[in-house]
Amino acid sequence: MNLIFNVNKSKKHLLLIILCLSSLFSINSFAINSDEIDDVFDDKPLDYALLLPDWFKLSFLELEADIEEAKEQNKKGLIIYFGQEFCAYCKAHLERNWGQKDIVKYTQKNFDVIAINIKGQRPVVDLDGKTYTEKSFAALKQTNFTPSVLFYNTKGQEVLRLRGYRPPYQFRAALEYVTDEHYLTETFANYLARAELALSFGKAELNANDIFNAPPYLLDRSRIKAERPLMVIFERKHCHACDVLHGGPLARPEIESMLLNLEAIQLDIHSEEPILTPGGTRTSVKDWAKHLDINYSPTIIFFDENGKEIIRIESVVWFYRLRNVLNYVLTGAYKKYPTFQLWRQANNMK
Repeated sequence: MNLIFNVNKSKKHLLLIILCLSSLFSINSFAINSDEIDDVFDDKPLDYALLLPDWFKLSFLELEADIEEAKEQNKKGLIIYFGQEFCAYCKAHLERNWGQKDIVKYTQKNFDVIAINIKGQRPVVDLDGKTYTEKSFAALKQTNFTPSVLFYNTKGQEVLRLRGYRPPYQFRAALEYVTDEHYLTETFANYLARAELALSFGKAELNANDIFNAPPYLLDRSRIKAERPLMVIFERKHCHACDVLHGGPLARPEIESMLLNLEAIQLDIHSEEPILTPGGTRTSVKDWAKHLDINYSPTIIFFDENGKEIIRIESVVWFYRLRNVLNYVLTGAYKKYPTFQLWRQANNMK
């Protein structure tokens, strides 16, 4: 209750953030309301099936033809929406992003949108001519978290991939990033970073937690196998979503007890502090975050005992999803199921 109260109490301040983002990204055509970065919701699976917007394109899921049709209509490309019927994060995306008239108008003007059910069996013909089921295509594209959104330009190039729910101000930025072809000159991480550096909402320091190991950060596992998996949380100061993560899921007793079975590190993505990465590379935290293409704070990355990345969460995450990911990592299920979605489907999880 206190967390939700604090978030709502701060909405006037959050609006200033959105106005700042709008000026930096030139998203002047978009209306802004008080729910722009409200990322508080119950993430348990829904007890009813979601309905997709009726303006989504009815497609035979032949991607080359879909992209060609978008090109003929002078659009900027194709968006593939990966979702599932009982997904609370999909509900948040459909209501908070594609539930806003201005975002719908901007999307329809510049893109065709087709939907893929990550558990579906319809045939999908990829750009290389190979045919998959929706389920196998979703696994191929590593859409571990729904909703995932893939952006293709009219040349058939994948130019941006967002895994998981992003709040409206970031989804607006993604739409403009692709529409105005900023991907030709900079990464989405850099595009967002130019705005994030101007933000002043949230705590002036990273959230303290006893679960995190103190520096120096000697994370190399490439030479000597570690005893436990590693969790690295990339954060930044003045980060609303980081504060919500610490005040919400990470504060839950069940999550805290699970984290005791991991090594845990907290890093500031802007820090010049030296680090020895799980793969044995000497670099700075800032440069490692850049190498990993971190474009969301907080991003949580899990590594196995040999320093290989298992999975990352680079979007809004709440208790139910975080608990499932921790189970996936701690039980070693990733060794049998190469993607989180395949593991969930094998266990008949909504």
